[in-house]
Amino acid sequence: MADIKYEIIKTIGVLSESSKGWKKELNLISWNGSAPKFDIRDWAPGHEKMGKGVTLSAEEIKKLAGLLKE
Repeated sequence: MADIKYEIIKTIGVLSESSKGWKKELNLISWNGSAPKFDIRDWAPGHEKMGKGVTLSAEEIKKLAGLLKE
């Protein structure tokens, strides 16, 4: 499996933290050099490991915010 390269452009916030120190975060991330997208996933301390997550475009995150307001 090829290495996945990522750059956290901006940390928007922490949604929760587990007893083992992993944090569920909302970040703006560039995956493999592509345009940054919003990303929600669990991260180990220091961001050296990550869990499965979901990546959303700017349009999708705006729609999600609208759905949460309903």
